[in-house]
Amino acid sequence: MATKLVIVESPAKAKTIGGYLGSDYVVEASVGHIRDIPTPSEMPAEMKKGPFGRFGINIEEGFEPFYVVDPDKKKKVAELKRLLKDADTLYLATDEDREGEAIAWHLLETLKPKVPVKRMVFHEITKEAIQRAVEETRELDIDLVNAQETRRILDRLYGYEVSPVLWRKVKAGLSAGRVQSVATRIVVERERERMAFKVASYWSVEGTFSSTSAPFAARLASLDGTKVATGSDFDDTGSLKGTARQLDERAATAVAEATIAAAVTVSSVTEKPYTRRPYAPFTTSTLQQEAGRKLGLGAKAAMGVAQKLYENGYITYMRTDSTNLSGSAIAAARGQARDMYGADFVPESPRVYGKKSKNAQEAHEAIRPAGDRFRTPAQVAGELRGDQFKLYELIWKRTVASQMADAKGSTATIKLGADLGGCEVATTAEYSASGTVITFKGFLAAYEEGTDEPRESKKDGEARLPKLSEGAAVDVVDANASGHETSPPARYTEASLVKKMEELGIGRPSTYASTISTIQDRGYVRKKGSALAPTWLAFAVTRLMEVHFSRLVDYRFTASMEEDLDEIASGSAERVAWLQRFYYGDGQGSEGLASLVSDLGDIDARAISTIDIGDGIVVRVGRYGPYVEEVVPKGVDPATGEVTDETKTTPAPKRATINDDVAPDELTPAMAREFLAAAADDGRVLGQDPETGREVIVKNGRYGPFVTEVLEEAADDKPKRGKAKAKPRTASLFKSMDPATVDLEQALRLLSLPRTLGTVTETTTAEDGTETQVEVPITAQNGRYGPYLKKGTDSRSIETEEQIFAMTLEEALAIYAQPKQRGRAAAKPPLAEFGEDPVSGKKVVVKDGRFGPYVTDGETNATLRRDDEPETLTAERAYELIAEKRAKGPSTRKKSAKKATKKAAKKTVKKAAAKKTAKKTAAKKS
Repeated sequence: MATKLVIVESPAKAKTIGGYLGSDYVVEASVGHIRDIPTPSEMPAEMKKGPFGRFGINIEEGFEPFYVVDPDKKKKVAELKRLLKDADTLYLATDEDREGEAIAWHLLETLKPKVPVKRMVFHEITKEAIQRAVEETRELDIDLVNAQETRRILDRLYGYEVSPVLWRKVKAGLSAGRVQSVATRIVVERERERMAFKVASYWSVEGTFSSTSAPFAARLASLDGTKVATGSDFDDTGSLKGTARQLDERAATAVAEATIAAAVTVSSVTEKPYTRRPYAPFTTSTLQQEAGRKLGLGAKAAMGVAQKLYENGYITYMRTDSTNLSGSAIAAARGQARDMYGADFVPESPRVYGKKSKNAQEAHEAIRPAGDRFRTPAQVAGELRGDQFKLYELIWKRTVASQMADAKGSTATIKLGADLGGCEVATTAEYSASGTVITFKGFLAAYEEGTDEPRESKKDGEARLPKLSEGAAVDVVDANASGHETSPPARYTEASLVKKMEELGIGRPSTYASTISTIQDRGYVRKKGSALAPTWLAFAVTRLMEVHFSRLVDYRFTASMEEDLDEIASGSAERVAWLQRFYYGDGQGSEGLASLVSDLGDIDARAISTIDIGDGIVVRVGRYGPYVEEVVPKGVDPATGEVTDETKTTPAPKRATINDDVAPDELTPAMAREFLAAAADDGRVLGQDPETGREVIVKNGRYGPFVTEVLEEAADDKPKRGKAKAKPRTASLFKSMDPATVDLEQALRLLSLPRTLGTVTETTTAEDGTETQVEVPITAQNGRYGPYLKKGTDSRSIETEEQIFAMTLEEALAIYAQPKQRGRAAAKPPLAEFGEDPVSGKKVVVKDGRFGPYVTDGETNATLRRDDEPETLTAERAYELIAEKRAKGPSTRKKSAKKATKKAAKKTVKKAAAKKTAKKTAAKKS
């Protein structure tokens, strides 16, 4: 019996949709993309020599990409082909954005169906929406496919042309990207602002006053008619921007003391109506920002949680930059607001929000609860847990609030005049107090947006001032002076970086989370708390890009590329022509990518990787990481800094490694000199080895404290190099040892390693079958991955470093008698334990593996993602990770990947040859 085959992207989505469609439909997941452009190294030899060999793209003939089925998707493709044989209709039901449309196209190209094909689209996974989508199908949108393919080709060309420049001029293994390089630059520029920032000090005065009602606070606003400076009156150099008066401690204290004794009256009272409109429903960007502020979720984690809510039918599609709501969604939001808060909280007319951005294109609606009737948080509390519940509640509140009435109130401002009498600083002072009173909460009853700047949160807070009339006298309860310092611009958080990228038009909703994750994975950005701090490596990479590829990291140019991709998606621009201009230039003075990377001779790698932090100190980004350097000029005494003899040669520069936990804006010349002084330390002398007479010292090294012996060469010896050079014995300190207290006896024991516990007799068999008895030593020693035993080529881990000196031969033989285990000899207890997996029925635990924590049911192992922490992992998330890994199936070998690539390559070569033959034949006929 024929069936209808529906292909979606994820197993979770397939399960939900399958439950809505019934037995006539088979719903299967492709598990994302099934094809991609291979790396040139994966191509067969004959393909590498052809037009596709350099990029996997034929840039000479229409920028044609060469696609192959991913090796780990061959089994999935075979399964889909098998299911397709029994189907009478194929429904391609991938997401309705560029990536989803491209996945559908790749499925069509690979499966080559002989049955009718229908493109099925939906924005939410509810029974009504899915059944409606089956009835209202459309054709594949080739313009969306062209836009996605253009982006894929663009990113391949950008990365493959620019990344090698970074390898040669900065450091091997680096990467450049159309969006990631610009995002890195944004973070670096903010750090530069912080490094250049000069702190300004100022003082303020706050008084407490009272009339017949409760006391209230007011801040000093002006002296003798001149505004008193606050933090906003200083620029980043620490200078006043205008004519405001900067108070020091003496002046502020004098004013405070004079105010206490002064006669104070109300000089003016003003009151203005206050109105706040509700926020638009969530887009991808605003959801990521709020999830970061209110739930502490990173962009990637927020999108992961939203994905699950969407796939399980709780919210609409989560990749969108539209703020529109459908008619049914507006009715649902208004209805719930009316039911929960009353008719007064719902305006007469529905609120309609325009597009959030110029090219809103990822979906037709904002992110909202799914369905024509929203489920309240209370109704889903039994189904959702942890972050899923919190995020659903956030989305529900924002959506309902978007259709509620404005918040109403009034803002009062009271100004007080004080006669300071004989004060030496000024004769009159004016104090000011403002307060906003919300008289009707409106949408604030349901939702209030967070802020990236905590100090702003007080701006619209409710504060009631007493009813006072102009000319009324008030009593001075107290007045106090307080000192302040201006703060540098705050580092970006993931939320504020998403906001900045959206403002600049860089990237699209589907790229924000992956971009932020990429710049952290590449080592360009590190987290300091919730803030994003660039590394010195990011400084070097950004400087190279700014100096030699300024166009590629120009914000406007990057945003214009996104606009161009939108035009291709709408069908108003042509893919090949655009790629031609980008890569080869327009022939009218605008350089293309090819010419930008063609001449790299003038790039001074040393200058690019050098950052001056002042006072004769620079930071250099070297092959093994960043370090500080101070070069002492010719003839200068390094100890005193005095010029002694200008004819002398320049001394070798002083260098020291920078600690990883020091952010660029925190590294001052004084701190750098501390690093240099520590690096110059020759170590603490522990004494002489009685056997060799050599000095033994303890030092701090790049990888921690260690002990070593000092070798001395005879004066008449020529310096030896390479293998001929004598190497001192060296040993790392145990974790339990302190370099400040370690003694000579302990050091000599460390230097004596490895320790031989004894020997065992083993039988070896030669090729001719002859058996020989040999004595094999067993040693205990310390290694990169901890303490271990060694017997020939057989190594076994032991539990503690102290066992190296305490273990006996019998104990070692007992360890060798046990079956060899991967990793450490003693199994570690699980990091977390859950219930039984819904599929396998086996207990699920989190373990610490060689490559990090992973979740397992004993059959399937799934590595935890970057934003999954063993301490906070929920059972639902653990089952989900195992389900995803189980759906992917076992990984195939690279051998099968090469075979598939080779086969596809031959097909492409034959195709290209046939095309050329056809062209030639046509040319001859004409």
